[in-house]
Amino acid sequence: MSSPLLKKLAGQTAVYGLGTILGRVLNYLLTPLYTGIFAAEAFGTYSEAYSYIAILLIVLTYGMETALFHFAQKNDKPKRVFSTAAASLLLTTACFWIFLFPNSSFVSELMNYPGHPEYVVWLGLIIGFDALSSLPMAWLRLQGRPGLFSIITLVNIGVNIGLNLFWLKWGRDIYLSGNASPFEGWGLLEFNPEIGVGYIFLANLIASGVKLLLCIPFLKTGRLHLDARLLRQMLTYSAPLLVAGLGFILNERLDVLMLKYILPLSPKDAMHQVGVYGACYKLAILMTIFIQAFRYAAEPFFFSQQNRNDAKEMYASVMNYFVAFCSVLFLMVVLHLDIFKHFLRDSSYWEGLSIVPVIMLANIFLGIYMNLSMWYKLSGQTKYGAIFSVIGAAITIGLNAALIPYFGFVGSAYTTLAAYGTMMVLSYLWGLKEYPIPYNLKRIAVYLGLSVLLYLVHRLFDSTTPALRLGFGFIMWTAFVAFALLTEFPNLKKQFSAKWKT
Repeated sequence: MSSPLLKKLAGQTAVYGLGTILGRVLNYLLTPLYTGIFAAEAFGTYSEAYSYIAILLIVLTYGMETALFHFAQKNDKPKRVFSTAAASLLLTTACFWIFLFPNSSFVSELMNYPGHPEYVVWLGLIIGFDALSSLPMAWLRLQGRPGLFSIITLVNIGVNIGLNLFWLKWGRDIYLSGNASPFEGWGLLEFNPEIGVGYIFLANLIASGVKLLLCIPFLKTGRLHLDARLLRQMLTYSAPLLVAGLGFILNERLDVLMLKYILPLSPKDAMHQVGVYGACYKLAILMTIFIQAFRYAAEPFFFSQQNRNDAKEMYASVMNYFVAFCSVLFLMVVLHLDIFKHFLRDSSYWEGLSIVPVIMLANIFLGIYMNLSMWYKLSGQTKYGAIFSVIGAAITIGLNAALIPYFGFVGSAYTTLAAYGTMMVLSYLWGLKEYPIPYNLKRIAVYLGLSVLLYLVHRLFDSTTPALRLGFGFIMWTAFVAFALLTEFPNLKKQFSAKWKT
């Protein structure tokens, strides 16, 4: 194992995290704004809309980011690879818009957004802009330019947050005060309560447009040129990734959509449950932020190091660090829920807090699966990613259909845990045969088992005061952090022992 290379991976994860983590944290801070303004059923509309965005974005990018990494490493003209992929995305995005925009009223009725065809148009533009910018952002990752990647990400987030505050804080406050708006008669600039959660979509739309414009000037890849032969090869490689990505995103998002239609409640009450579930799901944001930042850095890093003699040992060491850090994040949130729950301003959302530990553990399984998935990407056997994701999606659909009528969103949370856990185990078992990596299963099991055990012990203090729960939680979390540090960095243990003796 090469320590400098691991430091490089850690450094790039930190830089990607600067954009991803800071941006997500800032976006996360909008949750109190949303939950303080919108009733749970309106927040449910927001959660549902972004589930559609996530699913369609996978369809419109169809695995081209990973295909770019794979073929650019093997092709002596990587710019031609980028150009071909970008031309393909531009063509498919245009086709998507040509189909969607003339039918926006019909689609809005199907989605139960009557009278708001503009929602469909705005969401369609968001999806298209994000699909088109995904490849330039992947190119920056391939070039090893995490700083520029993070700057563009932060600008995107800044515009989004600024416009949310402009409309939902400043504009709304002026409207509620009864004072005349300085933007009266200026169309969308003037706050209109009829738009409602549409302001979230509109802010995202403008931010995504700015992001796309910022990507282009920094990428000197020449004019777009579609190499038909190369494109066929890339599509053959990425097709299983599309199936895998679609299955994966269905595992993550389909529960929100199924809750709306399966719950034996009135449409308003069902959307209330969707809103509670979506809001409490956001309390697991720290885990998803870290996993995304790690993936941005790890995927191109793993591809670039695959020819080293000690590559597999390095991948195993990375897994240890990854699981240890995820376990630290898990305990930080679940042992301090008395603090984190206040990000949901309206206490009516708190009825869903019981799902937070389940969702966070599910996300750890997801992160481990994403680490494990490198074996089929590195070996070119992407069909296995499709198989695992389809199995996960089948579990998601089957268990949600069975559990939602009886347990509501709690059933959805445990379904997510089961789906990701199954995908994780299957990927590991198949990887042993096709691309064996010497993972330290004992250490991984200790981290996961101990973190869950500490959470269960902490539950014994549920009937005590919040201050006492927080105090015990902090002690447990600190002890686990110390254990993880001393386990992963034995030199720290030696230094600690020496200081203790003196």
